[in-house]
Amino acid sequence: MTPQAPAGGAWWRDSVVYQIYPRSFADLDGDGVGDLAGITRGLGHVAELGAQAIWLTPFQRSPQADHGYDVSDYCDVDPLFGDLAAFDGLVAEARRLGLRVVVDLVPNHCSVAHPLFRAALAAGPGSPERARFHFAQGRGPAGGEPPNNWPSVFGGSAWTRVTEPDGSPGEWYLHLYAPEQPDWNWRDPRTAPFFDDVVRFWFDRGADGLRIDVAHGLFKAEGLPDLEHPGTLEPMRLRANPLACDREEVHDVYRRWRAIADSCDPPRALIGEVNLEPDRAGRYTRPDELHQAFAFAFLVAPWDARAWQAAGSALLAGSGLKAPVTWVVDNHDVERSASRYGRVRDPADGADRHVRDPADGADRHVRDPAGGVDRHGRSRGPARARAALLAVLGLPGAAYLYQGQELGLPQVDVAPQDRRDPAWPRLGVSRDGCRVPLPWRRDPAGAHGFSPPGARPPWLPVPPGWGGLSVQAQEADPSSSLHLCRSALRLRRELHAEGVLTAGDAVEWSVEGDGALVADRAGRFTLVLAMGEGPVRLPPGRLLLASGTLTGDGLLPPDTSAWLLR
Repeated sequence: MTPQAPAGGAWWRDSVVYQIYPRSFADLDGDGVGDLAGITRGLGHVAELGAQAIWLTPFQRSPQADHGYDVSDYCDVDPLFGDLAAFDGLVAEARRLGLRVVVDLVPNHCSVAHPLFRAALAAGPGSPERARFHFAQGRGPAGGEPPNNWPSVFGGSAWTRVTEPDGSPGEWYLHLYAPEQPDWNWRDPRTAPFFDDVVRFWFDRGADGLRIDVAHGLFKAEGLPDLEHPGTLEPMRLRANPLACDREEVHDVYRRWRAIADSCDPPRALIGEVNLEPDRAGRYTRPDELHQAFAFAFLVAPWDARAWQAAGSALLAGSGLKAPVTWVVDNHDVERSASRYGRVRDPADGADRHVRDPADGADRHVRDPAGGVDRHGRSRGPARARAALLAVLGLPGAAYLYQGQELGLPQVDVAPQDRRDPAWPRLGVSRDGCRVPLPWRRDPAGAHGFSPPGARPPWLPVPPGWGGLSVQAQEADPSSSLHLCRSALRLRRELHAEGVLTAGDAVEWSVEGDGALVADRAGRFTLVLAMGEGPVRLPPGRLLLASGTLTGDGLLPPDTSAWLLR
């Protein structure tokens, strides 16, 4: 019997969702890689934190060329993480703890090991099997050049040439990401029904929602024409190629899926990774499409009050309040905020320099014109990360926290020889530093509780001092990031339950004094974020919570945020 979802209406509108990267959450079987059983064991931590749901990045069957985002079977669990029974057990435990479960779906591309792609390779040019993907003849002498000039998001060409069944050089196939990730042809009439079945499978299995990877992708411009200026495209951003994303036809896909989601009892949620400008992303959350689209503006905004004011205003305007914003400052693809906000640029020559992070002793490559070190030369990143966490939890809508954000984990400078990100050898970019396994306790054995003692080494090395940031260590420190996060989530739930806050609250933004960002919610609740160089005076209201200690004369110090009730 399918486990029943926790009671409640449109839970996705104002929930706090905890993102779990399965490889790095908890390793129960000791192979050095996290697994579903480890997640199940650790759900108590998430529930105690106060989150209402979890989002699992891909755990489906995959050769792991892109850590699960290259799927070879959409309706099975990769043995690296467990099996379907383990997923069922995870859902059951989540239900017991009152947590909802969101599953990642990757519809833009699959794996070269997917049976349908392997059939396409075997069938040869012009076959119906190849029509499911984007195969094309090359240009130039003997077809030796790619069919068009599109670059891969991961660097290099977006095309790879295949060897035909007879051993001759043959057609090329499109992969907007790694060569191991061929793109589906969504203009083929078989693609939409195929994914309809995948959507139904996970809903029937107990998923409360789907997070849709590259939701603005899927359809490509008909004929796959050349880009006019390919050299100007920004790496790691699909939206830089307008011929490969945000095509009008994609909205019909989400209308199909919305009908499926709404037909479930209770209805399920659709959350899209729509990395577009807010006004374009808002089009994906029309009443018959996705329930929400991720808000990325704060992920790239510098530590600057006016930049945050502009980003927040644009996000709320783009949503039109019909689909509350999903606020996020950390995820598995970006440098952790505790380090990102600690970057500094030397004003003498504008060159990037390094700051030693006291959390783990690692040197950080830093660049932030606002100034990322305090007067003692310490990184201001950890304090800013705490302030940002409290800020996004104080805005109307949903908030997504990335595992370890509640601990204030910094980015790890993973040695080049240990990097596993497929973008690293192609583009020189590595996201591994934000994916290092979670520290659970002070114990070097078992990588600080990530794995059992005697286990294989973790898939990414864990810093020796990681235990000082562990759940166990922060449990014992009332001033820790963990306790701040718990307090904020508990207070947020109470304010929503009392009707003081709602997901649809209007926000009035202002920048005051020495870089103070003020967000007033419906005249009842005020968020203040001190983003300048000096302390700021708090506006009228009762102080509910602050990310740091006020000064002796009651001012909010720099790099600190506060909640006030009017």
